[in-house]
Amino acid sequence: MTTRNTNDSAQTSSKKSKPSQNRRKARELVVKAIYRSMLNAGEAKQIALDAQEDPDYIKTDQAYFKQLFEGVSAQVEKLDQEIALFIDRSIKELSPVEHAILRVSTYELFFDVSIPYRVAINEGVELAKIYGGIDGHKYINGVLDKLAAVARPLEFRK
Repeated sequence: MTTRNTNDSAQTSSKKSKPSQNRRKARELVVKAIYRSMLNAGEAKQIALDAQEDPDYIKTDQAYFKQLFEGVSAQVEKLDQEIALFIDRSIKELSPVEHAILRVSTYELFFDVSIPYRVAINEGVELAKIYGGIDGHKYINGVLDKLAAVARPLEFRK
């Protein structure tokens, strides 16, 4: 019989693979929250609180969730301006899910240099495979690759 308690999560959080999973879950919940804010205009604070009620929230890097959600929410206009430069349609024509994924990944590329650009791209692609449309991950990959060249020119050239 396997039971989980708070000690289990403390022990597993010290494993090397756990933080990336925590961040992946944080990104996933931020994408869901950004998507919700796009479809249902609501107060960002309430949307963040609602996201914390998701059963997966306890599995996330909660500090990163907060930082990422607040950062994306604060930089929406700048993010959309950058995204618009590299898409083949108007930003309003993007799938809301893919738009939310692009916002989160673009935020990481431009505003969080602690995340290697390849990680930001890969995480966006993985989210698109789960939540995006058929072949949406290929579109996300292409757009993020172009954004990375602008956001991280020195890192990108290596």
